[in-house]
Amino acid sequence: MAETAATPSTPAAPRPAGEPRAARPASARDVLHDADAYARALMDYVVASPSSYHAAAEAARRLDAVGFTAVDEISPWGIATPQCGYTIRDGAIAAWVLPEAARDGSAFRIVGSHTDSPALKLKPSAQATRDGFALIGAEVYGGPLLNSFLDRELGLAGRLVTRDGASHLVRTGPIARVAQVAPHLDRSVNDSLHLDRQAHLAPIWGLTGQAGETGEAGAPAAPADVEAYLCETAGIDVGELAGHDILTYPTEAPARFGRHAEFIASSRLDNLSSVAASLAALESLCGGSGKRAATSAGAATGDVVVLIANDHEEVGSATRSGAAGPFLEQVLRRLAGALTITGDAYEAMLARSTCISADAAHSLHPNYGQLHDPVVRPVLGDGPVLKINAQQRYATDAVGEALWERACAAAGAPHQVFVSNNAVPCGTTIGPITAQRLGITTVDVGQPILSMHSQREMCAVADGPWLAQALAAYWAGA
Repeated sequence: MAETAATPSTPAAPRPAGEPRAARPASARDVLHDADAYARALMDYVVASPSSYHAAAEAARRLDAVGFTAVDEISPWGIATPQCGYTIRDGAIAAWVLPEAARDGSAFRIVGSHTDSPALKLKPSAQATRDGFALIGAEVYGGPLLNSFLDRELGLAGRLVTRDGASHLVRTGPIARVAQVAPHLDRSVNDSLHLDRQAHLAPIWGLTGQAGETGEAGAPAAPADVEAYLCETAGIDVGELAGHDILTYPTEAPARFGRHAEFIASSRLDNLSSVAASLAALESLCGGSGKRAATSAGAATGDVVVLIANDHEEVGSATRSGAAGPFLEQVLRRLAGALTITGDAYEAMLARSTCISADAAHSLHPNYGQLHDPVVRPVLGDGPVLKINAQQRYATDAVGEALWERACAAAGAPHQVFVSNNAVPCGTTIGPITAQRLGITTVDVGQPILSMHSQREMCAVADGPWLAQALAAYWAGA
């Protein structure tokens, strides 16, 4: 299905704030090795990606710029598959670099991440009115910190699908807000905040009025229908709208902060920090040329370099574009076919293959140190994190540990380890799902952050480039 961008009437995205004054980097390699340049690139990517659909589209735009070729899933690929290409499935993207020719012992080198983040997702017929206010009906998507939605200006972003099956990307500027109750009306709010998902999380986006009426100071009354407003913003006829996948996003721009500007505050660091790192790594291998990527990435072994950024990790990955779906498996089979590797040879290639699952990791929280393991205590700014769990909520095993240590050593990047406190449940990633579906060695890593699943997360500037450098080293053959 074709995807079109919103019309020029779509409000411009906010610019990152608080970053040091510096010229933009001359090359992708500069981004990989300049912390300030990398921070700007990360914040730019977050701003351009208010939804998973935008994240995939922005990744495609960046890959286009370094010589990659878009390939449509619905057409046969065969031997015409480009050496440096990508394909998009809904809010997911897969990209690859094929060697000039397969060799004995060729394998896939995969870096996986996900494009989605916790949000509020619009319900069908999302318009509601209550006591003079126009509200937006929304469901909780994923497992967010509910309180982080409060008193924050929200935009709407995602895709509108018309009756002909075409997808249209759309984003608004700040348009809605979930307002919390004042302590004068509820004296318990500072002791035991409880948010009812149905009653308390409906964003306000206007005041009600009759059609054609205006509010104070001549302001127009709220549109009668939020879907109609989104269609107007995207430049499509509301009568042609068949459905939508629209989510809220915080409109406040990412920002550098801290005594030495050593931190970044932003929404969607889980997990756009990992998508951005894998993109930066792939761009650095290209050096501005898809052809160069084909001759340098994995050159020592003739391996196939693969980037996969799945959607729907926050809700379990069990979708056509999620890690539990067939997207990656289908892409790998088609790439192997382009190298004339089929049947038992393909199964052997899978058995030789590896995957780095990159997802945001927990940093030690200085105010809640008792929730962390008393010995293994990763912190912001000390490097990317290797994630280990005895219940295999992370896919890492000893073989995967060795793989990651080789990549970090080759990159000259420090790294840390995370393991859960036994009394604290552990989250999970696409890693175990990928390992289960494909049977390949998979290791879970990520950039450490604080406030995970908040609408305003926090990371250290230094950790992102180290993660990207390690991923690049892995793809280059480490």
